[in-house]
Amino acid sequence: MGEATHEGAAAPGTPCWADVMVPDVEAGKRFYGGLFGWAFREAGPEYGGYTEAFLDGRPVAALAPKPDGRMPTAWCVYFASDDAAATAARIGEAGGQVVTGLFAVGPFGTMLLAADPGGAVFGVWQAGGHRGFGTRRGEPGAFAWTEVRTRDAAAVDAFYEEVFGLVAHAPGSGEATAGHALWTPAGRPPGPEHAVGGRSVMGGEFPEVMPAHFLVHFAVEDCAAAAEAAGRLGGRVRSGPAKTPYGRRSAVLTDSQGADFAVVEPARAPGREAPAGR
Repeated sequence: MGEATHEGAAAPGTPCWADVMVPDVEAGKRFYGGLFGWAFREAGPEYGGYTEAFLDGRPVAALAPKPDGRMPTAWCVYFASDDAAATAARIGEAGGQVVTGLFAVGPFGTMLLAADPGGAVFGVWQAGGHRGFGTRRGEPGAFAWTEVRTRDAAAVDAFYEEVFGLVAHAPGSGEATAGHALWTPAGRPPGPEHAVGGRSVMGGEFPEVMPAHFLVHFAVEDCAAAAEAAGRLGGRVRSGPAKTPYGRRSAVLTDSQGADFAVVEPARAPGREAPAGR
């Protein structure tokens, strides 16, 4: 990791960082550099080849080499915490499991990896010298949104509210639905304009062997152009581009090494409010 170039840390309980574990970091740099215009800097051998990505000089994400070929090639989202040890305790009490951690990452911060009751893996980051994203959420080329895909909506909704204070609700209401919910930090009115992430239920369109997981979204100016570029760079389109209920188009893509992520473009309909990633 490198020193962040922005002021302040993300609010506790909100997404603050994302990284992808890949077999070949150089190949990952070619793919994501070509797709989003990212530049890269390796943190150094003492950090295992962790390579941070920058957008116009600001930290936006990172690539990490897989230490074991059996580990998944996948994106991971991290939620901010002002006390990672306390967050780890709440994870266990709420029915989740701490997978890796706690451990300090030099002067940059403290992290852990955990799994929610449905099995989706996520990270927790207590900021030190590294504050997380240095970009504005929804800025083209930057993080826009995250969504957990699960088969146990009730248990997962309760878990993220207990651990992070994220209240699940359907768009336009204060109640969660079985199919999809937005997450709003406690104390904020329910609504897309305040949402920081979401949850969807994996139905019959997903193979039974597919585990619960987070889907990280990045903002782009043109969803169709990004999908075409991903294919040209060795990736592929899994679904879309298609319009969401919030006036945006999004597509689920797979990078050149098999990691899934999504891209989403700005809303086109004037006067419509939408969370940054929907």
